[in-house]
Amino acid sequence: METKQKKSLPSTLYTEEYFLTACEGYDVFLESEGRHLSRRLNDAFAMAEVEAGMRLLDVGCGRGEIIRHCIQMGVEAYGIDYAEVAALMTRDVIEQEKQAEGVEQRPSGVCRSDAKFLPFPDGYFDRVLLFDVVEHLYPWELKQALLESYRILRDDGRLIIHTAPNRWYDAYAYPVVRLFRRVLGEGHKYPKDPRAIIPVNQDVHVNEQDIRSMNWNLKSAGFKGKVWLDSPPQDREEGMVMSGLHWLAFKVPPFRWFFEREVFAVAHKR
Repeated sequence: METKQKKSLPSTLYTEEYFLTACEGYDVFLESEGRHLSRRLNDAFAMAEVEAGMRLLDVGCGRGEIIRHCIQMGVEAYGIDYAEVAALMTRDVIEQEKQAEGVEQRPSGVCRSDAKFLPFPDGYFDRVLLFDVVEHLYPWELKQALLESYRILRDDGRLIIHTAPNRWYDAYAYPVVRLFRRVLGEGHKYPKDPRAIIPVNQDVHVNEQDIRSMNWNLKSAGFKGKVWLDSPPQDREEGMVMSGLHWLAFKVPPFRWFFEREVFAVAHKR
């Protein structure tokens, strides 16, 4: 009897074009040449409470701006990414930062590797980051990646996760939002499949989470901690009625469980 092969996304889906035109934060990266973090990355990084002298691993390091930020802080920072182009981009960013004057030269580096097989010893890191990675891992891969993160964390270390979108938003809230926007004449901005707003996400998002599933996955890997929801800032200027509906959708349970778009988690070893 043949064993069914487990799925993984091909690394070739993650091209330089993807990281510079579709992967969140690309505009800030291009404008600052990797010196600054996007709003989303900055919010997620703040949850890690990183301090100088710590050891940190950025799993799925992408363009490398997190590593550059850590070097500036005096953190021993490493990155791994499944895509060869991402490892090369991060290497370039690290070299740029190391050449900057007045930067304390803490150890740092990047390699091409897999979230399921992290090439580091047990208990090595104070912080492990999984920012916008979870949704790209099939369930079996996510389980292995979390077990690996658990293995390489110190006993008092932390795992910090950001993933988007909230699966319940796409499944239940988005159809309501789309219908409402169509009534307002803005339907062309809201395709039937929310992933089609950024077309490449139709190919690379394979395991989106909600607050319950993310909590279950962490517990299954031996973690304990907090999982919560948040959303990007709403920059629209709208009237009293719309403001009231936004308040109801984003502040009041159970509505906020479906309308909030981002899932955060900070977890510790049990």
